[in-house]
Amino acid sequence: MSINLNLKFATKQQDFFITLNQRVNQYFKSRDIDRTANSEMVIKTIFMFSLYLIPYIVMMTGVIESNWVMLGLTIVMGFGVAGIGLSIMHDANHGAYSTKPWVNNLLGMSLNLVGGHATNWKVQHNVLHHTYTNVHDVDEDISPRGIIRMAPESKWKPIHKFQHYYAWFFYGFMTLVWVVTKDFARIIKYQQEGLIKKQRTTAAREWMIMITTKVIYFTYILVLPMLVLGLSFAQVFVGFLIMHYIAGFILAMIFQPAHVVEGIEYPLPDSAGNLENSWAIHQLHTTTDFGKKQKLFSWYVGGLNYQVEHHLFPNICHVHYREIAKIVEQTTKEFGLPYKTKETFIEAVVAHAKQLKFLSKRPNPAFATASSVAA
Repeated sequence: MSINLNLKFATKQQDFFITLNQRVNQYFKSRDIDRTANSEMVIKTIFMFSLYLIPYIVMMTGVIESNWVMLGLTIVMGFGVAGIGLSIMHDANHGAYSTKPWVNNLLGMSLNLVGGHATNWKVQHNVLHHTYTNVHDVDEDISPRGIIRMAPESKWKPIHKFQHYYAWFFYGFMTLVWVVTKDFARIIKYQQEGLIKKQRTTAAREWMIMITTKVIYFTYILVLPMLVLGLSFAQVFVGFLIMHYIAGFILAMIFQPAHVVEGIEYPLPDSAGNLENSWAIHQLHTTTDFGKKQKLFSWYVGGLNYQVEHHLFPNICHVHYREIAKIVEQTTKEFGLPYKTKETFIEAVVAHAKQLKFLSKRPNPAFATASSVAA
């Protein structure tokens, strides 16, 4: 299905974002600090890369003989994959890591280092998800996924009755699917829809980069351990699956409670393609913060528990979100706008579980509306 990118946000309600922008700009100006990465972010970058690379290097030296120790190192690598995705490549591919484009492009390619493809991610995440958050048939983060139903307008299937039980298991396959199949399907789709060209690149160039980096990835992650360490394919493949399962589950647990939770909204355009709210206010209705007082948790997940702030200011490095959140919350209160937040990460996960259960029910056509809001 072709994506409709001709939707239009309301041009009214601009005062809120103008005021908010002024206040956020003043925050940086008054403190004489940059909107991009600081020393804290550099330290985090080193840590996340180390979390992934050091266990791999240690295993490849051959000094580890215990399968249990190697399993433990593989688990650490899974946390490293998620950490690179949540912190480094995410900020870089939003152009938020540095004022220098080459730094953002280089660190954005860290996604290719762990098996993905940066340009595909930019299209799905930056263009589709961040612009048309929770809009059916446009935001691919809530698009139909066969056995998991993420939005009220998605087609209901009998198996969905049980999704609030089984979804958690399948979340762990998220990065594995991206690496093995989804990247190929998406680059073809985005090429056909002209979305690759809009990234100021060509399909031929992206195919070359994607295939080259995937060959390098599968060579160092699957082939070299067998050649250097003499491990069987089964042993290496099990480690590969465990690493990706951990990374996929962590990433799903951070992204899903931000937009697919009890009380969130799924705005729909009218017949002319007009959405009810301006872009900024649309983000307030479709996005939720969580666990903002849990500092260690927030540090590891790249500040993505500050999802409202991230959606309003994706070009600001996440290390600044804690302070910006105070400005955003105060401004929304002044304008009488929603500021959705859950006190803890667990509370957000519970709200996600409730939403999965709500969406597991067969829709009643008699109560269908033009704009669906979760009960």
